[in-house]
Amino acid sequence: MLLVLCIVLTGWIGYRLLGLPWLDALYQTVITITTVGFTEVDLDLANTNSYRMFTMFLVVVGVGAVLFTISVFVDTLIAGTLNDAFRRRRMLSAISKMDRHTIVCGWGQVGHAVVDFCRKNGSEVVVIDREPIDDYSEMPLIIGDATHDDVLRQAGVERASTMVLALDGDAENLFVCLSARAMRKDLFIVARTSDQSNETKFFQAGADRVMNPHQIGGSRMAAVALQPNVAEFLDEVLHDDQHDVSVQEVIVRSDSPMAGHKLLDLREGDQRSLIIAIRKPDHRYHTNPSPHTVVEDGDVLIALGSFTELDSLRSRI
Repeated sequence: MLLVLCIVLTGWIGYRLLGLPWLDALYQTVITITTVGFTEVDLDLANTNSYRMFTMFLVVVGVGAVLFTISVFVDTLIAGTLNDAFRRRRMLSAISKMDRHTIVCGWGQVGHAVVDFCRKNGSEVVVIDREPIDDYSEMPLIIGDATHDDVLRQAGVERASTMVLALDGDAENLFVCLSARAMRKDLFIVARTSDQSNETKFFQAGADRVMNPHQIGGSRMAAVALQPNVAEFLDEVLHDDQHDVSVQEVIVRSDSPMAGHKLLDLREGDQRSLIIAIRKPDHRYHTNPSPHTVVEDGDVLIALGSFTELDSLRSRI
């Protein structure tokens, strides 16, 4: 389109320099490059050699440019690439504004489940996959190979809080884990593995957690078979948003007003959430802590309660 505009300006100015008025010069340019073939505006001028030479130049250059532009435009509309380009640009713009989001590499069954859970809990998600996503048209998606650093940068790895590696192969997940850890030392990485023997390799590559979906699925089935009520309760707490109950973690920072105070102090007012465990900075869990336990900087409180109670706890912390 810019090329056609330049040719129109060239013809407009050229015919004007040859002696045509401005409007006639524009009119003569348009009918020439579009091959309409109307009679020249000024027949006396059309008989001059300079006019003929300039018109031949304009026909050769202009007609080719116009036909090429029309063919590309029609092909773009038919193939739908124009809408795809605008949609990708909007997605990249939206991703560039995200902060503390989750990056999911791989749109298989595992990646699908991870995205659904994250979105249900209000977390922003960016998906990286080699193929477009048909059933999630508005999902922020980077189409590309997650093993490439520039693809990870497009997904906002510098600003993300978590990365979930859900690609099909352990080798690909391991490679992405190495790349992501080299780019971000503080990124929380959860990796999928299909072979439990590769777990050590993932930890060496920088993964914070390594999950085997097959092992988790088997354990889940056994739990349902042996302790169905416990399994049902945990399902409702962790996955069913129809019940006003949830388990969430709250991190105690150094500037928290509750740092250095006892858990008993959290009971003041209408705070009724239940602290079921505390994860200390040494990564050890203290279950069912005493009300006199002192909350320290870096502690992670695992709390059970309604969404309102958990929001109140988070505000207090």
